[in-house]
Amino acid sequence: MQKRKLGNGNLEVTVLIGSGLIGVAIARRVSSGKHILLADLRKENAEAAAAVLSNAGFEVTTATVDVSSREQVKSLAQQAAALGEVTGVIHAAGVSPSQASPQQILAVDVYGTAVVLEEFGNTIAQGGSGVVIASQSGHRLGALTNEQNKLLATTPADQLLSLPMLQPDQVKDTLHAYQLSKRGNSLRVMAEAVRWGKRGARINTISPGIIITPLAKDELTGPRGEWYRRMIELCPVGRAGTPDEVAHVAALLMGPEGAFITGSDILMDGGVTASYFFGELAP
Repeated sequence: MQKRKLGNGNLEVTVLIGSGLIGVAIARRVSSGKHILLADLRKENAEAAAAVLSNAGFEVTTATVDVSSREQVKSLAQQAAALGEVTGVIHAAGVSPSQASPQQILAVDVYGTAVVLEEFGNTIAQGGSGVVIASQSGHRLGALTNEQNKLLATTPADQLLSLPMLQPDQVKDTLHAYQLSKRGNSLRVMAEAVRWGKRGARINTISPGIIITPLAKDELTGPRGEWYRRMIELCPVGRAGTPDEVAHVAALLMGPEGAFITGSDILMDGGVTASYFFGELAP
């Protein structure tokens, strides 16, 4: 696979944070000729995903990162910049309601995403683009006030977890924490798109529904499994999605055909949200 270089001769780099199937599918679609820096919380997960990409012809470097640590995210951004020009960022790391406590979900999915956007917003190359994987869950959270929206979107990352609305007496269960996090992700990306635009770069979110991955299978057999199976059965499309379908949308958002799209959130959930508000999934 021929390496892609910019006019200044620098190698193009895609940064993939999170080694799950969705992130890997996106990286495969948008990284031909680029070097991939693949980072995950667990070294063994990063190396397993890197082996798949390497066998498909991609050049991959692995790293470990805890996105809830600014120091580690900043180090990852520096490592990426040392490899070449960062023209793509795929943030697909996160924890689900069945995996962690409300406070852990907020630390990884709210704070961690904000830090990734801040640090890579400082290094993204002109003409670069990124996607953040959010969730359909953010669309089912009740309306927030304008002030709450602004706080989630613009509060400096290191102050986010001190917001009154994110305290344990306000966020008492994991689903609420997850929904707040994913709503916050789309709001944060909207605000960051303004700053990224000053560097000539774009950033968007994708909010997938149930996509068949090992994580989704855990959810389907977990405490809320019956509800998730009902979502699949009663949504207009009548099935779950695949990582490749998310990658199709990401390729549009990150590629030249999506050059007029930034600060946007694409909901792709087979119509689950539509059914939740206007169909058989209504509470």
